[in-house]
Order: sequence, then structure tokens, then C-alpha cells
Amino acid sequence: MKLIIRGLSRLTTEEKILALLTPYGLVQYFHLVMDPNTQNSKGFGFAFMPNPAQAKAAIKSLNGIEVDGEKIRVKKAEDKPTDPNAAETK
Repeated sequence: MKLIIRGLSRLTTEEKILALLTPYGLVQYFHLVMDPNTQNSKGFGFAFMPNPAQAKAAIKSLNGIEVDGEKIRVKKAEDKPTDPNAAETK
């Protein structure tokens, strides 16, 4: 299950989020989204936990906790809708 984690402090590292998630189960990856111009965190990231029950436990336990002075939001990431016209070539 893909998770989105928002409200992260600009100081929060990938390692810190992985340390929060791993007690709930296997985390295949966590990607902290960075600003390409400044190389600073944009304050959110994506994780993938293959076991849905473990992912739901992580959501339930971590959503709303404070990390590095910021209240984080953890929820299931929705798939980005695909635009059927975007793939067309002219």
C-alpha cells in the first residue's frame, strides 16, 4: 500500500521517517520529495508497505503525531488519475 506523509518539518530526514514506519512492518521504500532548486525538503514524501494490514496500522498510529515540531498526516496515497489525452501523439 502506498502511503503519503505530509506536514513534515524541513529538518525531517528519510531515515527518521523510516525509523517511524519500520516497527509496523516491511517498508519497501520511502521517498522524501525535495525541491530541485534548493535541495530542501518540500515537507512530504511517499512510502510503500507491501502488507496492507501493516500499512493501516502505521497510518492509525502515526497520523497526527508530532515529529520535529510538526504534526504529520499519514494516509493512503491515491493513484494519480491518468489523462487519456496526455499519451496521444500529434
